Amino acid sequence: MAHTLTIGQVAKATGVAAKTIRYYEEIGVLPTPSRTGSGYRQYDESGVQRLRFIRRARSLGLPLQELKTLTTMLNGVPRRALRPRLLELVRGQLSAVKQQIAELQLLQRELERVLQRPVAPASERRARGCRCLEIDPARGRPAVAGRGLMVAATGEG
Repeated sequence: MAHTLTIGQVAKATGVAAKTIRYYEEIGVLPTPSRTGSGYRQYDESGVQRLRFIRRARSLGLPLQELKTLTTMLNGVPRRALRPRLLELVRGQLSAVKQQIAELQLLQRELERVLQRPVAPASERRARGCRCLEIDPARGRPAVAGRGLMVAATGEG
């Protein structure tokens, strides 16, 4: 019989917590491993390699549901057949990251504009309240907004 590892040994070898490994098995991202007579999980080298693949894919932000599909395909499908699907996932993730970066850059510019606004005299702030975060009339939207985050004026100045 080939050399097998316990869940603790696999966790140490891959850097994935044992709790996470059990979760991946529970949702079907990892196949259920064989067990010893006393019920301990036994992993072979292919299980370790699959877990390393999942860890790397997750570090790139690839969704678990898609990884489940890919790892299920590993059972009996040549690995080269997975490459186009994997590259499609990576392209999609790259596109999402670029979109997030663009949104964050917009938010950064809006925050910088707020910080560059001159501070109204104290007497004016008391009379009208703080208006530093109000709608920018030129843009017709809140001066600070991004990814669903909106900062509203509190009236405190």
